[in-house]
Amino acid sequence: MKTRRSILLLASVVALVLGIAATASAAPDWSFNGTELSGSETIVGAAISSSMTIPGATTECKHFLYNMKISNSAGKGKGEITELPLFECSTNTSTCAVAAIEAEGLPWPTHLVTVSGSDYLVVEKVKVDIEYSGKLCAIAGEVEVKGSAGGIIENATEKAKFNKTTFTATGTSLKDGATPVEWLGEFPTEGFEKHREEALAG
Repeated sequence: MKTRRSILLLASVVALVLGIAATASAAPDWSFNGTELSGSETIVGAAISSSMTIPGATTECKHFLYNMKISNSAGKGKGEITELPLFECSTNTSTCAVAAIEAEGLPWPTHLVTVSGSDYLVVEKVKVDIEYSGKLCAIAGEVEVKGSAGGIIENATEKAKFNKTTFTATGTSLKDGATPVEWLGEFPTEGFEKHREEALAG
C-alpha cells in the first residue's frame, strides 16, 4: 500500500462551516452567495461522522478530511476530489484492527445531479484500500472498496449526507468484490480560496 498522501488544512476548516443550499434545477451548478461560480474553486471539509460497514466490521476514522476542486461546465456543477487523508481508524470489534487505509486512484470525479427535486453530489471511481489485522478477524487481509457514492445536499442542516437512501436515489453503490458495502457520512464544506467565508450552493 502506498504511503498516505498528506494535506495541509488549517484548523479553522473544522470550525468555519458554511451552509450548502440546494437549487431545484434539472442540472444544478455551483454557486457562491447566489452567484454562479466562474472559473474554479477549492472546497474542503472534515467529516462530522463517517463509517464504512463491510460484513464483519464497521470502520470509523477520527480524522476524515477531503479536498475537492469544483467548477461549472455547460451549466452543470462538476469537480474532483483530489485529496482524502484518513487517520486514526479503527473497527467496532476487538478482533479486527485497521493496519492501513488509503484512498487510491485520486482524483475522483464528482458531479451534481437533481433527483425528485433534491440535489445530490455524486462521487465516481471511489477506491479505498483497507488492510485488517487480527488472528480472529474474519476479514483479515486487504479489502478493496470500489464504486460510486451519492450524497444529498441538505440546506437546513448545511451539509451533504451519504447513506443507503441517498445511494438508492442516485443509483450508486460501493462493493468489496461482489459484497455490498454501506457508507454513512455527513460532511460540511467551506470555500478555501477566493470564495472563503461565502455560502456555497449546489
